[in-house]
Amino acid sequence: MPTLRSTSTPAPTLEPWIVSGRQYYFPVQPPGIATYAYEHHDYPATDIFVPIGTVVIAVTDGIVDEISRVDRWDPTTNDGAFRGGLWVSIIGDDGIRYYTSHLSAVEPAIEPGVQVHAGQLIGLSGNTGNATPTPSHVHFGISHPTFPGDWVVRRGEIWPYEYLQAWARGEDVTPVLP
Repeated sequence: MPTLRSTSTPAPTLEPWIVSGRQYYFPVQPPGIATYAYEHHDYPATDIFVPIGTVVIAVTDGIVDEISRVDRWDPTTNDGAFRGGLWVSIIGDDGIRYYTSHLSAVEPAIEPGVQVHAGQLIGLSGNTGNATPTPSHVHFGISHPTFPGDWVVRRGEIWPYEYLQAWARGEDVTPVLP
């Protein structure tokens, strides 16, 4: 399992997926171990199935918007705000929010307001929140930025599949929001 380390500056020599000039990356590394589908069960998002402890990265340059380091989900109340378990939300320099949840760990240097770089380690995959009974995966959502705590928007507004496919091929494609 990868060890989490400080990420105040990117370390391309330690992260072999970093390619000079790339603006977008597949959210887990390496992308070849991931399985995911076009559709999600009830709203626009994608569950990316990978082994627990798989590296989760910032898909593009941006600022950390919100994080959760504590799994507060309780199946008896099933509060939507806590379904993601451990998660990181980033507002990209492109003005789009990227949300990764069900993590097993959030990188220690990741805090709201911290700048991240495309390809930078932000956490490790897991099955926290309402994913506890499921195989390890990362829930990935793309949305417009809103106020903190807006979990309905944060979880995803557009289908990410075509962008995930492009990023896995190494193509820099910016998501388009409605």
